[in-house]
Amino acid sequence: MKAKTLAIHIPLFFLTCHLGHAQEEFKLWEGEKKPFYKENDLKEFEIEVWGTTAVGNVTEPTLTIYKAVGQNSGKAVVIIPGGGYELVAMYHEGYELAELLSKNGITAAVLKYRLPDPESSDEPQLVPLADGRKALKIMHEKAEAYGIDTDEIGVIGFSAGSHLATVLGLWKSEEENENPDFTGLIYGVTNLSEGNKSWLESNLYHRKLTEEEIAQNTLLNLVNEDTPQAFLVHAIDDDSCNLEETTLYAQKLVEHQVLVETHIFPKGGHGFGLGRASDGTDQWVTLFVNWVKNNQF
Repeated sequence: MKAKTLAIHIPLFFLTCHLGHAQEEFKLWEGEKKPFYKENDLKEFEIEVWGTTAVGNVTEPTLTIYKAVGQNSGKAVVIIPGGGYELVAMYHEGYELAELLSKNGITAAVLKYRLPDPESSDEPQLVPLADGRKALKIMHEKAEAYGIDTDEIGVIGFSAGSHLATVLGLWKSEEENENPDFTGLIYGVTNLSEGNKSWLESNLYHRKLTEEEIAQNTLLNLVNEDTPQAFLVHAIDDDSCNLEETTLYAQKLVEHQVLVETHIFPKGGHGFGLGRASDGTDQWVTLFVNWVKNNQF
């Protein structure tokens, strides 16, 4: 969705207040050349959409780390907001979750990843993946400072961010510290249906997929015994990402004897973030905290 004319620009001091008091923001590629980047005139903006605030035209990615408060579990999670690879829903699928995880002894880091735009990259499909891997690498590098166990660093993603989290877990990097130890997949995308194929070609690749890329993106076929453990959440009435995105992935994990916890709510739709008491979707965050803290990855 291109909605630059509706952009609402919020002063930096407001953002700092909103984020709370226990976080540090880092430029992802500080002092390094950003991979797959080309010069452009894009300007980042914020917009009110989907009942929340999202960010567009992201070309300068950041990682905002919230230190674990109280009894530190030693666990850490990189949070990847959704937005269809057109926007990044930084608040209700990012900062708000990070604050809750932090208060529960889990170090949380919100990734503002670059969007796959041909104006800012010749290989737009590789940009979010590169940023996701870099975020995991940074968390490993800062593990001692934040009291993190380097074998207990995972990712959690929402919608398109969940798709990216799934890819991070399945497309193994040769650098071990760029791979997640576990994944949280919230109303995500795992199945290469015709609709999802069209979405990837339109929003991520900005061109037709090659036969090799079709095989790479048939994610269900890539699940094996080395796939990270997963925590899955979905609502039956989600009309954007079908329920089978979660159930098929869970089935594949079970087939390969990978531990998986799945929570399916009868109502909730798509994009509910931390959830709502009115339909019970607000239960998933507590369940996720317990899953992270009580499992060894």
